[in-house]
Amino acid sequence: MPARTTFPAWPEGVPTHPLLVVDYQLIKAGDEREIDRLWKAATELGFWYLKNHGVDDEVDEMFEMGSETMGLPLDEKMKYEQGDIGVSFGYKATGASATDETGNPDAVEFINVSQDDALAWPKQAHREYPSTVNARMESTIVPFVRKSLDINLTLISTFSTKLALPERMLSTRHSVEEYSGSEARCIKSPPRLPDTKAALGSHTDFGSLSILHNRLGGLQVMMPGSNDWQYVRPLPGHAICNVGDALSVFSGGILRSNMHRVVPPPKEQAELERWSLVFFTRPGNSVMLRALVDENRTIAEAAAQYPNKFETGSTAHEWFTRRTMNQRLNNRKGPETWRASRGMEHQPAIV
Repeated sequence: MPARTTFPAWPEGVPTHPLLVVDYQLIKAGDEREIDRLWKAATELGFWYLKNHGVDDEVDEMFEMGSETMGLPLDEKMKYEQGDIGVSFGYKATGASATDETGNPDAVEFINVSQDDALAWPKQAHREYPSTVNARMESTIVPFVRKSLDINLTLISTFSTKLALPERMLSTRHSVEEYSGSEARCIKSPPRLPDTKAALGSHTDFGSLSILHNRLGGLQVMMPGSNDWQYVRPLPGHAICNVGDALSVFSGGILRSNMHRVVPPPKEQAELERWSLVFFTRPGNSVMLRALVDENRTIAEAAAQYPNKFETGSTAHEWFTRRTMNQRLNNRKGPETWRASRGMEHQPAIV
């Protein structure tokens, strides 16, 4: 990330949606009041702020890695492009994916580094990366991945306990012993986009948990039960976490995978490049995405309110591949391609 220590303040008059603030250190300590706060956030909106996560230094270094990578010539970056077969790891060029069913192209470029490749380093699990990524793998990317993974697995274990599931029921579905779609993503959005231009279209996240680090506005969430979008204001030292499709499915919808999108930052913030960093935790590739109705009566009762919604018939790998592949504009045949890329937000035709 280009060196910058200050950013424009949040503009006056721009409404935001308040998120609950969860203290990660209290969650680790088993504080019941804080766990209840996390549970409220994850089951109502599906988004929350996370403070005291201990990853700030690694986040700064990951932004530096992203800046170094995006600064490479385009033809060099394209050697590591994701391609159109449903693979997410690697470089994604601006405009390669659709943001809606009309085929409007996205406005961001990013680099995705597989968790499996980071944990296997210096061996290769899936693919090669640009030299700027390799140079930062041991010093920057591996520490960021390990810390982020620890956070998400701690939160997943907490959810498992609140759901009264057998011990490690959710943890084993996210074992590092099995390859998965888990990855770190560094994203660059250009400045001065038109107000009507979506940098990333509305969606729910593919996996289980996401941790976002950003400095400028742009993230918007859809309010449950409405079509209203509201900004989420970035707070220094706070990550923004959200539940993805997989945890929603496992819990029969008790944990909420909510719609969100990325639009240009508000007012004077829109004059700057927007950089963001996300870590996505996803289930192991062979894990079936289905509600755990046989393990918990509460989950069974919740899932029964929406027959077949949480019986996807897909493994995590199949779900992830379908969604990734059908977002690619090179694969577009019509509106049906975009619809085939949808997750829990698009019911009932796809799920």
